Amino acid sequence: MTDRQAATEQQGVAARQDERLVDGPLLPVRCRRCAAEVLVRKASWEQTSIQWNAGARAACAGLPDDDPFGICPALRSAIQEAALTGAIKVVE
Repeated sequence: MTDRQAATEQQGVAARQDERLVDGPLLPVRCRRCAAEVLVRKASWEQTSIQWNAGARAACAGLPDDDPFGICPALRSAIQEAALTGAIKVVE
């Protein structure tokens, strides 16, 4: 039990378990251009969560410098292909 969970229990508030990743866990997707690997979850066809790590950010030459939330077009393509082929699940 974490300190936060213990504090919540002491206050008499039940902490709700976050189960979003049960149906659709973050899965690795690799860019075909630069080989950067990120973790991806698709909650729907319109919503994609991407978890970057330092190595992937350093490897990706397609990230816009002025937009910390931008995405490389080659990686976007790799994610779309992974969703279409079933390599990653689209939760919907």
